[in-house]
Amino acid sequence: MTVNTRQSTSSFNWRYTRTAIALHWGIALLVAFIAALGLYMMSIEDEPGSGWYFNLHKSLGIAMAMLLVARLGWRLMNTPEPLSDAIPKWQRQLSRATQWLLYLLMALVPVAGYIGASYTKKGVQWFGLATPQWALPDHDRAEQFFDIHSALVWVLVAFVGLHVLGALKHLLIDRDGVFQRMLFKRRR
Repeated sequence: MTVNTRQSTSSFNWRYTRTAIALHWGIALLVAFIAALGLYMMSIEDEPGSGWYFNLHKSLGIAMAMLLVARLGWRLMNTPEPLSDAIPKWQRQLSRATQWLLYLLMALVPVAGYIGASYTKKGVQWFGLATPQWALPDHDRAEQFFDIHSALVWVLVAFVGLHVLGALKHLLIDRDGVFQRMLFKRRR
């Protein structure tokens, strides 16, 4: 497959801002770590000392939600260059839909987890600081939100996988510079 060199060079030259890149990779690493931590903590849920892992998971989830708000704000004020017209329209539409679904899922996952945790006796702390207690303990309601939280995590994982596959396609197959838009520029 040949790629239009002029379009490829143009796509390669335009990059996201350093702030957008840092937020992207920071959130990506945080989401991966929080998801892995969530899996681990569920396997030790009833063991002594497991509360520390749950509190860390909640704290990191709140931190990730705050970073997501910053990322969305940054993106709305710094509109990225659209993908080249050399990329098929269906791929551009899939990319745009996947990105916005990722944003939506990254917002819904911590919200569902926070609401579920708010219905527990322990409530929610953020790195040791109590958050406002707005719900009375209700085990059944907490479990409903935790079920939603868990299901959304798996949907998020699927969309992250789709996003990664698309990025790898641009890097390894198309070689059109799209992947490089989200890399820090090397200093010379």
